[in-house]
Amino acid sequence: MSGAAATDVAAARLEQLLAERTDSNRRYFAAESERIARLCHRMAERFARGGRLVALGSSPVARSDVRHVAVEFVHPVIVGKRALPAIGIAGEGGPLVPQAALVLEPDDIAIAFVDDRADAGEAREAISLARARGCLTIAFAPAGAEWELEPPSADPFVRQELVETLYHVLWELVHVFFEHRGLLEGRAARRVHDSGASSFLYPFLGEQEHDLEAVVADVRGSVLKKADEVGALRERTLREGGGELLRAAAALRFAFDGGGKLLAFGNGGSATDAMDAVADFRHPPAGWPSRRALDLTEDAAILTAIANDIGPEAIFARQIIAYGRAGDALLAFSTSGGSGNVIAALAEARRRGLVTVAMVGYDGGRVAAEHLADHVVVTSSEHVPRIQEAQASAYHVLRELVELAPPGVAP
Repeated sequence: MSGAAATDVAAARLEQLLAERTDSNRRYFAAESERIARLCHRMAERFARGGRLVALGSSPVARSDVRHVAVEFVHPVIVGKRALPAIGIAGEGGPLVPQAALVLEPDDIAIAFVDDRADAGEAREAISLARARGCLTIAFAPAGAEWELEPPSADPFVRQELVETLYHVLWELVHVFFEHRGLLEGRAARRVHDSGASSFLYPFLGEQEHDLEAVVADVRGSVLKKADEVGALRERTLREGGGELLRAAAALRFAFDGGGKLLAFGNGGSATDAMDAVADFRHPPAGWPSRRALDLTEDAAILTAIANDIGPEAIFARQIIAYGRAGDALLAFSTSGGSGNVIAALAEARRRGLVTVAMVGYDGGRVAAEHLADHVVVTSSEHVPRIQEAQASAYHVLRELVELAPPGVAP
């Protein structure tokens, strides 16, 4: 197939991938919005009693979601949201069940991520243990949890994207019920309604405390609104950035075919995007070849040593000095487009002859304005959870487009 024909095939496939995401997103949240609202209420009760969120997952892909949901709850990025206790238990620590047995307590919320059939048995055992301990249990595939919210898609990338939106929505909307403390069972204090710093986001917080159904109805409406927002943002990202994704895919394919490797990185939730992207290249869906990829967020000893001895701005650039070679590629994630250590790493990569791809939010920040990467995909939003969800679609699409790019053809 000629290069032009391959590009046409890839462009057509991009349209198909967007259509699948749009349809699945609409169906999933339309079907589950009521249950999601009620789950937010039950989670708020557990947190109010001193419970924690315990995220569980054993595969490399599931690990990225475990780390992502934990960092979102512990380190909120929206003004007015409080930090909530969350712990991630992943495969690098060994089998899930012995780890969970040491951590789970009766008021906790156990949330299991199942990447494929190989994970199912271990996840089911962990969920069974959590239920026996008295935990509230959540899963996104059949695992014996009380709350199972399975996405309506056969595509593992689409399922993961829907799950990411869902746990972001749970994190955002669980806070609504903290402002209606009288609706939280098992809590001794019955304080009157306190809208606090979140009142400007949720005008319905003025309802009476005894009216649970009214609050659930408003939260359900917020779920649907957030799903519509990410659907529109995903479409805008993939349509406006489609040409850049096709060009980036061709550049990555050329690097891989020449023996190069991919280096990926980001901060916080973006670090978990790097984890997931690397997992997708190393452990792809059936029928695709594994590709050489390194996650620069993976080694805590290296990250903390550089941050402590030199400074956080050097944590990725120093690793590029160590690992990067001309002919390699780099994939950077930044919701702001202005993270100092991302900018320093992009500059170091260019000095060393790496092809650079950046996925950024807001208006693209310095990365886009100063053309600091060879290929920049902008997700135009100021809402960090929605940015990350749309970026997940972008890098999943990029992963597939790499396999559709013509081999050995210079971009």
